[in-house]
Amino acid sequence: MNELISRKIHRRSALKLALAGAATLAMPAFVRNAFAQDGPIKLGCLMDETGPLSLEGKPMVQTTQLAVEDLNAAGGLLGRQIELVSYDTQSAMQPYSQYAQRLALQDKVDVVHGGLTSASREAIRPIFGRAQIPYFYNTLYEGGVCDRNTFCTGTTPAQTIRHLIEYALKNWGKKVYILAADYNFGQITANWIRKFIEEGGGSVAAADFFPLDATNYSSTISRIQSEQPDFLFSVLVGGAQTGFYRQWDAAGMARKIPIASNVFGLSDELNQMDVSTTDGILTSYGWYPNIDTADSNDFVKKMKDKFGSDLTGMSELDACTYEGIMLWAEGVKKAGTLERGALLAALESGLSIKGPSGLVTIDPKTHHTTRPTYLAISKDRNSELLGSFDAQAANDAGDRCDLIKSPDTNEQFEPIF
Repeated sequence: MNELISRKIHRRSALKLALAGAATLAMPAFVRNAFAQDGPIKLGCLMDETGPLSLEGKPMVQTTQLAVEDLNAAGGLLGRQIELVSYDTQSAMQPYSQYAQRLALQDKVDVVHGGLTSASREAIRPIFGRAQIPYFYNTLYEGGVCDRNTFCTGTTPAQTIRHLIEYALKNWGKKVYILAADYNFGQITANWIRKFIEEGGGSVAAADFFPLDATNYSSTISRIQSEQPDFLFSVLVGGAQTGFYRQWDAAGMARKIPIASNVFGLSDELNQMDVSTTDGILTSYGWYPNIDTADSNDFVKKMKDKFGSDLTGMSELDACTYEGIMLWAEGVKKAGTLERGALLAALESGLSIKGPSGLVTIDPKTHHTTRPTYLAISKDRNSELLGSFDAQAANDAGDRCDLIKSPDTNEQFEPIF
């Protein structure tokens, strides 16, 4: 194995990390790393390997390990090997901030790939911005982040939710009931759903928001039965919130009102739940593990060969993580240096790779990826593909985000009705 050993620490050690060092954080990364030019290139990873979000986070860490191993097996970058510095953020916000500062101040990493929830992204994104360490957020999210130091490789509402709404309005009806997690991801995504529903001539009966630890949905199911929507749109995330689907099935509703979701399946629900619960749920992602292409099949095989029975499920989260790391690597190769300005310019050159998802290109204006997306419906523990869409742009912010014209922009744009 060519992969260097990932280093981890426990929560007790993280709590001892001093919050001082603002001057060091503000120091450009190439100055802080000036005396380490002959050592390994350090890739930082922050991800929820344990806790309620571990079903999504752990496979993303495994994918990161595979990507680093692949790069090192090919000779590394700039004649140097890559060292993975990985910390378990334990599905909690405080470790994200603590470990982010550790990556910047103590580990002096060259790049960071990490963050699962949007809340975690917003906790660490400013830290890496001040430290001038390029940051890759490889998780599907609510869209709109416009920050030159940040690259978002996961899908956004403009790339997936639009297709879900179009299908549902055409095949199921015009009235929708929204269920979402109660933080910025769920709130903003619900606004995108409203926008696409209204543009399609539909209506929103109601929208309910739930904390991540919610477990009882009986009153919600009663309200839905009273409203009689044509379909549900679920933006429920994490292990606790997936309990809704079992309760929905137990109430006899799974065959009465269909569900569309931009997050269902990311927690391995197809294998963890009965088919009576999962069959018929409509999803749209940037990748499914049964996409039959050489690059996709090779990725799945390598993951299974490396992790075996420890691999709990695969989803877009894994493919986009792998592609995010490979896009960064291509940027380093093109720039011929880790110096931030040159690397950002290389990444903003319209750089593309061919990954498990297909052709993936960084949009210079938004720092998001233009990529294929897919529509599928769950059946017998698989995702039956219904359609594919080439070169889908993450144009959620419209023309409000142009990092070429306005490189100092640092904002998250929300939908305009």
